[in-house]
Amino acid sequence: MRDIHEQITKYLTDAHAIEVQALAQLRGAPDSAGDEELAAAFREHLAETEAHESATRRLLAARGAAPNRLEDLVMRIGGVGFLLFARVQPDTPGKLVAHSISYEALEQASYELLALTADRAGEEELAGEARRIRDQESSMRERLESLTDRSVAASLRDVPRDDVEEQLRKYLADAHAIEEQAIGLLERGPAIVDEPNLAAVFSDHLAETRDHQELVEERLAALGGDPSSFKDAAMRLGALQWGAFFQGHPDTPGKLAAFAYAFEHLEIGGYVQLRLVAERAGDRETVAMADRILEQERAAAAQIQSEFEAAVTASLRAVGVA
Repeated sequence: MRDIHEQITKYLTDAHAIEVQALAQLRGAPDSAGDEELAAAFREHLAETEAHESATRRLLAARGAAPNRLEDLVMRIGGVGFLLFARVQPDTPGKLVAHSISYEALEQASYELLALTADRAGEEELAGEARRIRDQESSMRERLESLTDRSVAASLRDVPRDDVEEQLRKYLADAHAIEEQAIGLLERGPAIVDEPNLAAVFSDHLAETRDHQELVEERLAALGGDPSSFKDAAMRLGALQWGAFFQGHPDTPGKLAAFAYAFEHLEIGGYVQLRLVAERAGDRETVAMADRILEQERAAAAQIQSEFEAAVTASLRAVGVA
């Protein structure tokens, strides 16, 4: 039987690694933002994130533990790798902001799950610290969402007005690929999560997600475009790899809930950008489609968030704590 305090130490080690990756991304983000207000947001959150990294390190030290060097290294490499990927994209500011919204949601969810676990262990000070950091991550996510229009403007700054429809086709192809990965994850989620309520959320949203993909296909066809078979295959492979990752961790319900919450925000960020590009192109049908999908993605994110408590219970049970 594993002690709950030991499990909390493991969660703190994971939180530190997440902050290490966040720092790797934030240190290069201002130079890639393409907009001074966006750059300022990243610089300000960098200072907060440096404090978060210090806080998790301090909390680990108070428990007689230390960060996992290998885990930190892998996450740091991942953060640098994403920045390199974003910089070679023609719409770097948009890709950077959509990913950052998702990453802030991942951090927000991770700290909420840590706080809920600390509550059960009677570690009030840790629970309070986790919620303080959670609130800052949530505020940054909301700030980035409010600046999405600036990321789109920066991405399309050098695009001729008569080429906006071509850009819209590319954004639709990206949306189709993201839905491909979402379907792959949601198909596997219920079988590996071992929590009935969370599994039901995944199953219900799977039907919506298949509908989203069909709607995107219809708009692509109407605009003379096609899904990208390469992007779709890559995203489907990514879903399989993530599924294998979650199955390899004993605390799957919590990790999967946090990741699913973050993925919903990746989709939300993407569809907000798609909607803005469609507005520029004067495509009312695509605007209406994006509005419909956004409503359902936001509802799915809220449903996943409402099951965090159940995910904690299932995760502790899975590692022999509860």
